[in-house]
Amino acid sequence: MIFRFLNIQGIAGIAVSLALGILLVVQKAETRHWRKQSASFEQLYHQDQESFASTVANYHLAAVQARAADQANAQRVAADQRNISERTEHDFETRLAAARADAQRLRISAQAAANPGARQGPPMPGLSGGTRSAAEAAGQDGLPPADALIATEQAIQLDELIKWVREQAKVDTNTKP
Repeated sequence: MIFRFLNIQGIAGIAVSLALGILLVVQKAETRHWRKQSASFEQLYHQDQESFASTVANYHLAAVQARAADQANAQRVAADQRNISERTEHDFETRLAAARADAQRLRISAQAAANPGARQGPPMPGLSGGTRSAAEAAGQDGLPPADALIATEQAIQLDELIKWVREQAKVDTNTKP
């Protein structure tokens, strides 16, 4: 009975309605699927952003720690070098004072030998003419006492400079673990 009322246009309308209904159901299913996919992509995006922010923060923290370690290492190296310089300066001054004291003692000894009557005590016989000229000739082969002291001071200075350079070269400028 219904088929009597339906003509070709009615059947075509029903077929189109059914096709549109099926397409609507398929579209709804795809929409649901892509919403789920979108949510998972959004979650992945947020995880990636959090991971990136965490990495940046870790790099900043590592840079701050590296700067602090470098500064501490620089202070350690400066202190080591300062200690070496102070120790070398003290050694230099000690050796220089000892050399000057030895030179003064030798000068006094030479003056006493040159003027035997100036000493307190029994007079000693002087050197004969032949021995006096030999002693004077031996003194002429070396440096004068003032120049000998200067040469000694410079030798001590160079020796201490060499020790200072070697000690400075031994300072480890890398950060100690």
